[in-house]
Amino acid sequence: MSLTLAPTRRRTAAAALTAALLVPLAACSSGDATTKDTAGSTGSGSAGAAPQANLTVLAAASLTDVFKTAGAVYEKSHPGTKITFSFAGSQELVAQISQGSPADVLVTADTKSMDKVKADTGTPAVIAKNRLVIATGKGNPFKVDDLKDLADTKVKVVLAAPEVPAGKYSKQILDKQGITVKPVSQEPNVRAVLSKVELGEADAGLVYRTDAESAKDKVDAVEIPDDQNAIAKYPAATIKDSKNAEAAAAFVAWLSSPEGQKILQDAGFQKP
Repeated sequence: MSLTLAPTRRRTAAAALTAALLVPLAACSSGDATTKDTAGSTGSGSAGAAPQANLTVLAAASLTDVFKTAGAVYEKSHPGTKITFSFAGSQELVAQISQGSPADVLVTADTKSMDKVKADTGTPAVIAKNRLVIATGKGNPFKVDDLKDLADTKVKVVLAAPEVPAGKYSKQILDKQGITVKPVSQEPNVRAVLSKVELGEADAGLVYRTDAESAKDKVDAVEIPDDQNAIAKYPAATIKDSKNAEAAAAFVAWLSSPEGQKILQDAGFQKP
């Protein structure tokens, strides 16, 4: 019996040893394949998550604070995209586009400015709305309570220039109420108006509600009734000559997304 069983035992032992050796090799091979597949999948996903692009966004001055916040959020959630903002009065931005300045996205504070460069842009989408308020020095020392008080020659008033959207809206609401204001200066954008009031170089000025909110530690805001006010609309559009068309379109679309809208509305802008 022992002579008959010995070969069988040896074959069984050899088979068991071979199996024992193959199991870890198979496991190792399987693990390597899984690791490679996962890494390949992850790498592909990261690269495809967002186009690699450096975007230049021309935006109305009143968007300065909120767009800096929005840009940081967007870059974090879209690896590979970096946004450079250029803020100015809408009329200045339109002039830059008309002169061929390189840019990817344009956002103005009124639809009329955007219309002037419609041949150079994609179809615009309104991403937010705004309203005017009267900004005064902290504590409102001249007791400005409504638009009529701006006609008092003792109050130094500063307005945005007539060609600036904020200036157009200011003229619109003052004309509607039959109020004549003689400003001590007319500024190239609404942020310059706010700055004059902040620095005490003016006693009052008409700015957007969001501008006053951004400087609430330095100025007070006097609300203007809706029936005396004007609604500012902010259209955003891609630039047709953009070398980053896909990334530019993605950013414009994101501004209307729930995430983009929350940032805008948290800053005081109204729904489009």
